[in-house]
Amino acid sequence: MNYFELFEIPVQLHVNSHDLRSKFMELSRRYHPDFFTNETPERQEEALDMIALVNKAWKIFQQPEETIAYVLQLKGLLAENEKYQLDADFLMEMMEINEALTEQDAGQLSSLTERLQHLQEQIYAPVRATIENFRDDTTSPADLLKVKEYYFQNKYLERIKESLNTL
Repeated sequence: MNYFELFEIPVQLHVNSHDLRSKFMELSRRYHPDFFTNETPERQEEALDMIALVNKAWKIFQQPEETIAYVLQLKGLLAENEKYQLDADFLMEMMEINEALTEQDAGQLSSLTERLQHLQEQIYAPVRATIENFRDDTTSPADLLKVKEYYFQNKYLERIKESLNTL
């Protein structure tokens, strides 16, 4: 059973976790281990497995990028710990940003942050419609491969933003 089946929703790249809160609460109550204390050890183990699955799904649905990765894995387009080869132009730009990052003083960090934000918007634009309107039965594998490219580019940008935040 995948996370979407568990929550009884269609497979989607953009989950509104606010709308799922009541379903999460329902599943949490249904499988809470305290309700299985008088059951057989097997049923108790099943309840523990289900509540762990509910919690893991909820955690994934709370993080848009993790939801994208999960769907790509479901579709067989993303392997765990995959080493994805990003576009050379993108990598060159990342090198420039990393160099600028090492040379920046505190006063120039805001312009670098703005540049990263602009880049994130730029890489999201081509996949926005696919992510926001994904339909399991009509979205093409080619569109999902573009989402995969976005996923890895955005991961790269997020790592740079994290290093920026530590300065």
